[in-house]
Amino acid sequence: MTRLDTPIDSVSIEIGADTRAFRLELANTERLARGFATTLGDAFTGVAVKGRDVGDVVAGIGQRLSALALNLALRPVEEGMAGLFSSLLGTTGFAQGGIVADGVRPFAKGGVVAAPTYFPLPGGTGLMGEAGAEAILPLARGADGALGVRTAGAGGRTSVVVNVATPDPSAFRRSDAYLSGLVARAVARGQRGA
Repeated sequence: MTRLDTPIDSVSIEIGADTRAFRLELANTERLARGFATTLGDAFTGVAVKGRDVGDVVAGIGQRLSALALNLALRPVEEGMAGLFSSLLGTTGFAQGGIVADGVRPFAKGGVVAAPTYFPLPGGTGLMGEAGAEAILPLARGADGALGVRTAGAGGRTSVVVNVATPDPSAFRRSDAYLSGLVARAVARGQRGA
C-alpha cells in the first residue's frame, strides 16, 4: 500500500467567503420586518386605544405594505440607474472628501484584505487580495522626507549595548565621553527616523 492509498481519517479545509452582500440583504430584511411590525402595532393601537374603524386600519395596513413592497421592488432599478449614470459620467458615487459612499472600509490605520477585492484607479479598476491575504500599511514621511512605513510602538525606551575590546584601557577612558556622544547622537537619529 502506497502513501496515496492510505485512508484519511479527517480532512480540514478552511473556506473564506465575502459575506458583505449577504449581510446587507439580511440588514434590509430586518429593516423591512421592523417596519412591518411597527405598522401592525400602530394599526392595533389605533383600533384598541383610539377607537378607529377596523376597515380604515386594514386599508392603511394594505397601503403601507404596498409602499414597502414597491420600494423593495424598485431598489434594483434605482441601483441600476445609479450605476448607469455613474459609468456614463465616470464617477463612483463620492461622498465627503472623495470617499466612496457605499461599502466604505477605512484603512487609514492599516488593515488586511483577505479576499479578492476591486478598487478604483484613475485609469480603471485594480484588484487586490487575488493571491491571498494582503496587508495595507499607512505611509509616513521621515525626518529626511523619505516616504515609508512607520513602525508601531516607536519612541519607547531604547537600550544600546556597546562592547569595547582594547589593549589600552587608559586610551578608552580618555575617549569615553566622545564615544558616549557618538552613541547618543546615533540613537537620537534612529528615534527621529533619519
